[in-house]
Amino acid sequence: MSDALTYAQQERERFKQELHEFLRIPSISTDPTYKEQVAQAADWLVAHLKGIGLQAERIDTDGHPLVYAEWLEAGDDAPTVLIYGHYDVQPVDPIDLWETAPFEPSEREGKIYARGATDDKGQLFIHLKAVEALLKAEGRLPINVKFLLEGEEESGSRSISAFVPANKDKLKADVCVVSDSSMPAPDRPKILHALRGILAMELHVNGPKGDLHSGMYGGTVHNPAQAIAEIVAKLHNEDGSVAVPGFYDDVLPLDEEERARLAETPEDLAEWREKTGAPAPWGEPTYSLRERIGARPTLEVNGISGGYTAEGFKTVIPAKATAKLSCRLVAKQDAHRIYEQIRDYIASITPHTVHSELIMLDSGPWALIDINTPPMQAAVKAYKAGFGAEPIFSREGGSIPIVAGFQAELNTPVVMMGFGLDTDNLHAPNEHMVIDQFYKGIDTAIHFYKALAEEA
Repeated sequence: MSDALTYAQQERERFKQELHEFLRIPSISTDPTYKEQVAQAADWLVAHLKGIGLQAERIDTDGHPLVYAEWLEAGDDAPTVLIYGHYDVQPVDPIDLWETAPFEPSEREGKIYARGATDDKGQLFIHLKAVEALLKAEGRLPINVKFLLEGEEESGSRSISAFVPANKDKLKADVCVVSDSSMPAPDRPKILHALRGILAMELHVNGPKGDLHSGMYGGTVHNPAQAIAEIVAKLHNEDGSVAVPGFYDDVLPLDEEERARLAETPEDLAEWREKTGAPAPWGEPTYSLRERIGARPTLEVNGISGGYTAEGFKTVIPAKATAKLSCRLVAKQDAHRIYEQIRDYIASITPHTVHSELIMLDSGPWALIDINTPPMQAAVKAYKAGFGAEPIFSREGGSIPIVAGFQAELNTPVVMMGFGLDTDNLHAPNEHMVIDQFYKGIDTAIHFYKALAEEA
């Protein structure tokens, strides 16, 4: 056993208590009333990084601060690793569903319960402690490291998205590691190699110049609430596929090897029903559930509003109706092109009795990562050593836009090594991290850094 691994095991209790201290800071980035607490979390990280032997600084932005740190004494021949994480957290609502206070960490049944425990304070802290173990126990790191930690991941990542392209030399690295994901079980570690992008839109349907009395005008005016329902109903075909012409034109198809790899993670329909509460699956029937989630694009209706929705009843024909729409996009789809296709299709199916307008609100790019790179193989070795099992490669249905940013702006290969569990309740009440996952994560990160040096 290496000195760093021995050090990490001996210091486990202290590491855990330091994580408790970090978790107590309510760094909710989406709520302006927590601005000072978000800055407090950034300052806490800067002090902690300096304390373990790194040069660290807080970088103020128009939004929440970035934290940058580095240790570059391994030499020019050693690889440089850029470690990304986010220290901001989701709001805690609904607060009444928490069994214990969300910002007062508590331990029960081998888990730490607190907001941010797994997303992402606990996971980024794993890397801090792995770096500390190597520096304190062995006097040096086998690789050069750079940390870039943000406070806006839960609120759009706007500051880091501007910072990365403007600081390419500062952030230059041979590999970027991101730990902001999870695995199905402790004996089934997982490396993500694809993320879906996102496109957010808002559909407005307008009819009369103002709300009308349904007794006086009903039957003569096309109700915008009804019209928007008619439009939305035509966005999909009966088999669940998206009806927009050209929507799938640029989708990179799955080959047989990739489908076989995705099939290595068995699907449990009973578990799917328990988690969703839905009576039966829906979607493209020629693709498995796992393929639909990670490898196929979607067009979703996130909400519809219009007319009178308060208590009681009001016989009104509303003047307008609104729908929130979003897409999860896959390689090689372009968000702007998809928006234009949906916009033009909606215009073509909008009844002549109303007016429609589709507005693009936001977008984030997809990411697709080559699994055959040396850093990926180093991650495989690390998981085998730290968790005692070979990891599976998997696609993720969600989005982490900065991953694509690192690839595009820095031309840096990314390794997504998650240490949480799918059952950790991230973004939900009673979020937690299994303590043994925290410890194994530190050991795995140490193995990863050593394996990267060996691969160089």
